[in-house]
Amino acid sequence: MNVTIRHLDGVRFAAETRGHQVIVDQPRDNKGEDAGMTPPELLLASLGSCAAYYALEYLRTRQLPADGVTVEVEAEKAKAPARLGRFVIRVRVPELDQRHQEGIQRAIRSCIVHNTLHAHPEIELALETPVASA
Repeated sequence: MNVTIRHLDGVRFAAETRGHQVIVDQPRDNKGEDAGMTPPELLLASLGSCAAYYALEYLRTRQLPADGVTVEVEAEKAKAPARLGRFVIRVRVPELDQRHQEGIQRAIRSCIVHNTLHAHPEIELALETPVASA
């Protein structure tokens, strides 16, 4: 997977992959134009849409009703270092018996974004700058 982030203007960026583009910005009170989600909001959107996908696939593969599946993700900020410290994922699905409630929870826990956040991924930072000419 690869996503390229390109500066547009101010504090607005375009995130692009496979011909798709998402605008990332800051609220007006943080020097932005409020033209898109902030990076933390995109993280919540990624986690929530991944959970929604796995929930939907669980329901569809078992031919269970899937209309009205919605997911809401909340996060609380933490300090030292600044980060999102706690996530709550609320998944609304049609009425299910206990067996399928447990199954859908297992399915959602299989989400690649959920698992990535749980596994403390290695993040390498490579700063690339032009070589100064002598």
